[in-house]
Amino acid sequence: QVQLVESGGGLVQAGDSLRLSCAASGRTINNFITAWFRQAPGKERGFVGAVHWSGATTYIPDSVKGRFTIDRDRPKNTIYLQMDNLIPEDTAVYYCAADSTSSYIEVVPRTYEYWGQGTQVTVSS
Repeated sequence: QVQLVESGGGLVQAGDSLRLSCAASGRTINNFITAWFRQAPGKERGFVGAVHWSGATTYIPDSVKGRFTIDRDRPKNTIYLQMDNLIPEDTAVYYCAADSTSSYIEVVPRTYEYWGQGTQVTVSS
């Protein structure tokens, strides 16, 4: 089993930055794909980026490219979501997820086995 714990959310103003963390425990996540999703009230959970742990390949969708980046700290078993120039539309609960079964990055939530509890990000205008 893998436990994922997100942290770093909060209330910020438009234009600010936040750095979310996702700490994994329980087993090594070498060869896992670890992703970030977000879900706003009344909307579906959407993909905002992922990193393939072993190959350090990352994928950021066009919707947040240029503002969001993902990186990892292997010794700490932690991945990060750096969010810059935040806008009110970024307001959502942000979730970390991990997948041990795919060999390439998936953007569909149902492919991910493990999920964190989520961290709230609120961006005021």
